[in-house]
Amino acid sequence: MLSSTDWQQLMRNSFFCVAFCFPLTLSLTISFNSIASTELTNRWQHIESLGKNQDVYFYAWGGDPQINAYIQWAGQQVKTLYNINLHHVKLTDTSEAVSRVLAEKSANNHSQGSVDLVWINGANFATMSEHALLLKQWANKLPNFQYTDPENNPAVNFDFGIPTQGMEAPWGQAALTFYYDNLSTQNPPSTLSELLSWSAKNTGRFSYPKPPDFLGLSFLKYVLVILHQKSATELKSQLYTPVTKQNKALILNPLWSFLNKLHPVLWRNGKHFPQSGEQMRRLVDDTELSLAFTFSAPTVPAAVKRFDLPQSIRSYAMSDGSLSNTHFVAIPYNATHQASAQIVANFLLSPIAQAHKQKQNVWGDSSVLIQSTLDDQQQELFKVQLPHPSALPFNSIKRTLSEPHPDWVKAIIEGWQTRYGISL
Repeated sequence: MLSSTDWQQLMRNSFFCVAFCFPLTLSLTISFNSIASTELTNRWQHIESLGKNQDVYFYAWGGDPQINAYIQWAGQQVKTLYNINLHHVKLTDTSEAVSRVLAEKSANNHSQGSVDLVWINGANFATMSEHALLLKQWANKLPNFQYTDPENNPAVNFDFGIPTQGMEAPWGQAALTFYYDNLSTQNPPSTLSELLSWSAKNTGRFSYPKPPDFLGLSFLKYVLVILHQKSATELKSQLYTPVTKQNKALILNPLWSFLNKLHPVLWRNGKHFPQSGEQMRRLVDDTELSLAFTFSAPTVPAAVKRFDLPQSIRSYAMSDGSLSNTHFVAIPYNATHQASAQIVANFLLSPIAQAHKQKQNVWGDSSVLIQSTLDDQQQELFKVQLPHPSALPFNSIKRTLSEPHPDWVKAIIEGWQTRYGISL
């Protein structure tokens, strides 16, 4: 047993050890951080030297004039800053880019790919990740990635619940937004159950694009998530895991039951559906529909300004929740201009580009940057302007709904086509 003298000596030695070790540990931590910072700086300088004066073929959805104009603006900026020629290859569906990269891999084209940068969503990311079609561990090393505060903002590190592993750079955030003509309806539905009641009272005044259209799928996912809000936790959690033989019917049957009630009171009695969000918007403009929705809220006031929608259009968010996600850009593993693509992706993450994109008259896409990571001058860029009367009011979205696991997309499409596709 230790004597009191021994205890005093032991405590004294322990104190000296802590007093010595703490500054040593702190010094080593600072040293390691400094080394890591220097390595990232050197890496980026090397990327910039390789990537200047090159072309970048950016495969991105081209279905919205406002978004296309923003990409053109970004191209002008990287041309001025780095002499990079940004070519927007306009897609009707991102799967076109996925198929191209997959075909190139099958043909053993591992270094001269035609896709340098791609605007991607969760389902296509899952496919490209599964087939090893994406460049890894680059996005988290971009200088501007720090402004997303990744340690406290896990959304930038996961896409539809799947870890990004540095294969994607966050670009923006979007949510399902509804809009209506206030000359034909004064009290639009604010919940899914109200939507069913409203449609029954206003027969033929609502519809949705048929799958596999992205917007139509987004509506179906919104319905599915809402229908399971009161399900048992164990069942509800399976929305965010892969489809199995055991859970497929349990999860999807409530969706089919709801659609069986909704379809008879839709436009054309649910026997025909719009082909796209653009066609649905035209039906509103033609006064065939009184209620519609979009995953890009700024397209509504932009359409009103172009006279593609009437001045009486108003936007709003469902009170029971808005399907929401972060969208990303990625670089295929075989991209010809990988360094140049990283430069473009880093610019798209810059406070200047993110603030410009967030302006309602430009795109209105929500920034992925965390304001507390920005200095005063950078925060000044994000000052909110007065929105258009048809724009979604600021802070309208009170509750966001996470996207289901991408595995459910295929299950929804197949189930929908089996039940309702025969009438198309």
